[in-house]
Amino acid sequence: MSRLDWIILSCTLTGIILYGLYKSRTSKNLEGYFLSNRSMPWWLVLLSVMGTQASAVTFLSAPGQAFTDGMRFVQYYLGLPLAMVVLCITFVPLFNKLKIFTAYEFLEQRFDLKTRSFTSFLFLLSRGLSTGISIYAPSIILSSLLGWDIFWTNIVMGGLLIIYTVTGGAKAVAYTQQLQLIIIFVGMFVAGYMIIHLLPAGVGLVDTLKVSGANGKMNVITTGFTGKGFDWKDKYNIISGVIGGFFLALSYFGTDQSQVGRYLTAKDNKESRIGLLMNGLVKVPMQFLILLLGAMLFGFYQFKPQPIFFNSGQQQKLLNSVKKDSAVLLENQYTLVNNEKQAILQHWNASDSTSSRQLRQLNQQSGALRSNYKSLINSPQVKGDDNDTNYVFLRFVVDYLPQGLVGLLIAIIFLAAWGSIAAALNSLASCSVVDFHFRFLKKKHDVDNIQQCEMEYKVSKYYTLGWGIFCVIVAEFATGMGSLIEAVNVLGSLFYGVILGIFLVAFYFKKVKANAVFFAAVIGEALVIALFFLDKYGVIGLGFLWLNVAGALIVVLLGVLFQSFARNKVLA
Repeated sequence: MSRLDWIILSCTLTGIILYGLYKSRTSKNLEGYFLSNRSMPWWLVLLSVMGTQASAVTFLSAPGQAFTDGMRFVQYYLGLPLAMVVLCITFVPLFNKLKIFTAYEFLEQRFDLKTRSFTSFLFLLSRGLSTGISIYAPSIILSSLLGWDIFWTNIVMGGLLIIYTVTGGAKAVAYTQQLQLIIIFVGMFVAGYMIIHLLPAGVGLVDTLKVSGANGKMNVITTGFTGKGFDWKDKYNIISGVIGGFFLALSYFGTDQSQVGRYLTAKDNKESRIGLLMNGLVKVPMQFLILLLGAMLFGFYQFKPQPIFFNSGQQQKLLNSVKKDSAVLLENQYTLVNNEKQAILQHWNASDSTSSRQLRQLNQQSGALRSNYKSLINSPQVKGDDNDTNYVFLRFVVDYLPQGLVGLLIAIIFLAAWGSIAAALNSLASCSVVDFHFRFLKKKHDVDNIQQCEMEYKVSKYYTLGWGIFCVIVAEFATGMGSLIEAVNVLGSLFYGVILGIFLVAFYFKKVKANAVFFAAVIGEALVIALFFLDKYGVIGLGFLWLNVAGALIVVLLGVLFQSFARNKVLA
């Protein structure tokens, strides 16, 4: 990066930190640190909810996801608007009425302490692991730009985030996310404009999308049906998106403290509801546009030279190894195929089936060469990371954008990381303090006891620090996970369905008691993990979104069944 890029990057990040710390002045107690004294308006709730979900993983990995697999990932979000409606009717009024700090406090009132603790533990485990992956995402950027070892990069990035979050609390998170999202949206539109601007003369947006569509990248809606019926292993289709996505969104926004904590900061029910409903309306088109960048990049690289591998660091590692000659040979063959594609595109017509077929064949050839190149990177002699999905957008930014814009786009990815990770660390600390630390010490929160409030405030900061360190450790093991946006969602799907099932029983099955739902949840979690590994090793075929449906239904059905057995035993 140029000196101008570094200046813009440094000034943007420093300004955001100072703004957040200035806005974070609040009461030094639990309610101020975790819930901003329940004072946020709906639009700030909306930005905070969106900022928490839209992490660096979204902006770094989603374009690469569309580049490699097309836009069908957007179907993952189709169940979100319906989930927001259900939340506003059921979850929000109850949580606000009870004046709780965490969603899991309600479970102790409805069931018992062990059910509350188990559910909170599942959240802590899933959110802690996924936050570690989120720290790894911006570390990729620093590592790629500066040539730093990813181990130390994770420590530097995690350290900055810990300081930022420990100091500011929920209010800093909410107010900085406001600025972050504005800068992010501006930056993404600038990136889209530059993709089109840098195309050859006479080639525009429509041409780029036609080329992408001819190669299967504009597959926004897919049914999941094949000649053999519905493909349950298909990850993204309209059926799994609406049903599985609904269950996942309902659990994420209704039972995940990182999101519940965002709308518990609202002034009242009305502000919470408006914020969530607006999120349901805005999120799908927002994700569509982010994925569209990936489809546009695919078209862009048909007209421009495409790297055989987008992670330049791993590429250089290969070229410095004993596999260099094989790598250079593949690169030369790849360049020849690229030249043939550009020759066809000089006279390409979307309605000409012959040229479209030739283009698809050449892309298949280049895909095969890329696969062979990745095999070299993954060989025992090199031992590199052969997945470059997360580097597609970053490579375009570094290679093609002018000075100044590179710094801005890099800053955007950092801002997205800080917003989501800070909210996650804040929620991890709140659950640890409220659901475990003070609960098992049997200390009740007294807002009038100034000394106690200050002590709770200090303890909360220590827990935030502790979870920050844990997440940095997780980030150290995140290498080689493939598409980060997919990895985060797969990880969440291992736990979200079971957590949602517990809450569904709590809300809608009044006769089911504590023991029944607790054992149903424990068995349900074991079965979900078993389904995941059976799918991973090819014993069954089941897309990860269906794990959310399976987990919720298993808990509900087993809970009702166990309670029925218990009641019959008593009656007998």
